[in-house]
Amino acid sequence: MARSALLNVMVQAALKAGKSLSRDFGEVQNLQVSVKGPGDFVSQADLKAEKIVREELMKARPTYDFLGEEGGEEKGTDGAHRWIVDPLDGTTNFLHGIPQFAVSIALERNGEIVAGVIFNPATDELFTAERGGGAFLNDRRIRVAARKTLPDCVIACGVPHLGRGNHGKFLVELRHVMGEVSGIRRMGAAALDLAYVAAGRVDGFWEANLSPWDIAAGIVLIREAGGFVSDMKGGQEMFATNSVVAGNEYIHKALVEVVNRPVPSK
Repeated sequence: MARSALLNVMVQAALKAGKSLSRDFGEVQNLQVSVKGPGDFVSQADLKAEKIVREELMKARPTYDFLGEEGGEEKGTDGAHRWIVDPLDGTTNFLHGIPQFAVSIALERNGEIVAGVIFNPATDELFTAERGGGAFLNDRRIRVAARKTLPDCVIACGVPHLGRGNHGKFLVELRHVMGEVSGIRRMGAAALDLAYVAAGRVDGFWEANLSPWDIAAGIVLIREAGGFVSDMKGGQEMFATNSVVAGNEYIHKALVEVVNRPVPSK
C-alpha cells in the first residue's frame, strides 16, 4: 500500500511510542506484586508515550494544533490541521497486564478526520486509514463485516465504571441490545473496538462518555472500511456528545434504534 508522507509520519510516531509502551508493559507484571502497585508507573508510561508521539508529529508539522489526552490542547499557527492523540488507550488493561491497549493518532483537517493510525504493540497490529485511500491492517486491506441482522452479530461496547457515566442508562441499553444479538463483548479500549469493527472482527460498537482522542482515528478507519459511524442519536456530533455507534450500513442503523429505545415499563 502507498502511504502519504503525513500518514508515514503518524505510523512512525505510533511505532516509536509503541516500542516504549512494550518495554514498560513488560515491567508491569513485576510491579503487580509490589505494595505500591503499578499505578504511578503506568501514569509515567502514558506521559512518556505522549511525549514521544508529540515530538515526532511536531517535528514534521510544527504549525499544527495538538490535542493529547495527557497534555491537553496546544494551538499552532496553521489553523486548519489538528493532531488528536491518545498515547495509551486501554490504560486499565495495561495496568492489569492485559495485552489489549493501543496508541491512537488522528489527523483532523478543517473539522474532518482525514487520517488515522491505531497500533497495539502487544500484538504488533497496525491499523491505518486515509480518507479516500481505504483501511488497512498491517498493509492488508480490511472491510467491515457484511452481516445484515442483529441476531447474527457480535457487538462490542464500553461499560461505565466507578465515578463515570450513567450506569442506569447503560444497563437499559445493554438490556435492549442483549435481547437482539448473538454476543456482546467488552474489551476495554475504545480505539481498538473501533478498529475491530473496521476489520470485521466485531459487527458493531457503541459507547458513551468518550473523548475525541478515544474515537478520532477509529472514525476514519471505519468509514474507509465501508462502515458507518455516528453519535448515539445517529447524528455527526461524536465529539460534542462524547458518544459513538458504529457498524456496517445495516447494523449501524439497527444499533442506533436499539440503544435509543425507551426504558421498558414495568
